[in-house]
Amino acid sequence: MRVISTFVLPLAATLLIATAALEAQTAGPASKPDPGAQAAPKGDVENGKKIYSSYGCYQCHGFVAQGGPGGRLAPRPIAFAAFARYVRTPTGQMPPYTAKVVSDKEIADIYSFLLTIPAPPAVNTIPILAR
Repeated sequence: MRVISTFVLPLAATLLIATAALEAQTAGPASKPDPGAQAAPKGDVENGKKIYSSYGCYQCHGFVAQGGPGGRLAPRPIAFAAFARYVRTPTGQMPPYTAKVVSDKEIADIYSFLLTIPAPPAVNTIPILAR
């Protein structure tokens, strides 16, 4: 047990910090949205949040679309056209959501919700990680 606390835990913390720092460097400024994201139709954010939850999107993509078994969707989602196309005809393990299941308006609502999810805080602003 002593080996775990003296070797594995510091190593895990280092990997976590390095991963977060790399993501922060490659993510770019949080206030700069994806240019393709601005072409999205206007959707209802609250309805999008409700649909995201009720259709179970969170089960693979996380409660704030941070990723998990499914890819990360926010912050800075892919362009709306690519997002809608992927929802309809996914290439991975995600099931297809046809227009009979999710309407175009509902896809726009989900996308609008994803646009409201803020970027995580910078690593150096988290006290325990800034040590």
